[in-house]
Amino acid sequence: MVQKNARIRDVARAAGVSTATVSRALSNPNLLTEATRESVFAAIRSTGYRVNKAARTLRTRQAGAVLVLVPNLGNPFFSKILAGISERFGDEDTSVLIADTKDHATTGKFLVDYFLDSQIDGMICLDGGLSEKELHQFRENGVADKIVFACEWVHNAQLPSVRSDNIQGARLAVQHLYELGHRKIAHVTGPSDNVLTHARREGMLEERARLGLPSRDEWIIRGDFSLESGRLAATRILGMKHRPTAVFCASDQVAFGLMSTLTAGGLRVPEDISVVGFDDIELSDFYVPSLTTIRQDRHALGTKAAALLLECIDLNKNAEIAKDKPVFVDVELVVRNSSAAPVA
Repeated sequence: MVQKNARIRDVARAAGVSTATVSRALSNPNLLTEATRESVFAAIRSTGYRVNKAARTLRTRQAGAVLVLVPNLGNPFFSKILAGISERFGDEDTSVLIADTKDHATTGKFLVDYFLDSQIDGMICLDGGLSEKELHQFRENGVADKIVFACEWVHNAQLPSVRSDNIQGARLAVQHLYELGHRKIAHVTGPSDNVLTHARREGMLEERARLGLPSRDEWIIRGDFSLESGRLAATRILGMKHRPTAVFCASDQVAFGLMSTLTAGGLRVPEDISVVGFDDIELSDFYVPSLTTIRQDRHALGTKAAALLLECIDLNKNAEIAKDKPVFVDVELVVRNSSAAPVA
């Protein structure tokens, strides 16, 4: 029966074990037999016992929570990454706090305070826009070793990171269009100061050079991962004298904005111009035409980042974390209806 304000001794009595065994089940369950663990957790459920996290923080010097920084919570791209992170930390009975970096409260000083005030044990950053000043604050206050980057990263930050193989993804996109017969391939980039932009552009340029494809300056169009930048890129393409026959976009959102505006301008996708995106967000399979894109395993990005952070904050481990060697997650080309051979 659920008890009001159940205590640990109530759980012990219901399970027929000592209070020390209940504490062990909560803090280090692997030390107990499966039968004992199941008995204790059944008693916890039946009594309604709730862990006193404030007391646990004082006892273990751990908050039992981590913070995830997201550059734009309105972007559907991040949903599966956050699901992977939450799933992995849920297995550890660790709470996940989420903050949008557009918020003024996510500047370096406030982030350091989260650590120093014992509100969090570690942080996963999905935003590669942290400044050198902020990184210096982390190092100066001794909390940098509890930070992991995921998806995006900061060059020369010397912090652990998990990322997709963005260069290989761009190469796959160009290879696909080349194999269809396209030789005039344009690229709509992401924001100029973003690490993903540079990696995907690098892969595209390398593969285009390897294949000996023609290039024109106007075929590299600056974007910012948004629908609007796709619309603006399409307007430029519609006005070109020498139009490309295919476009590789740095994100699916860009591709959607591009395709809708090209269609409104009288071009058919893929009959007149093929389009390839990057990310494989859920809408890619439902858009008309469905979008050929580079799939990132976003769930794996989340779970691997969470596992890496757990290694960083686990006081019982002495594992060396390779800060200068990122963990790469493979990408995959997903062929749908937005790409086809050029019309002769």
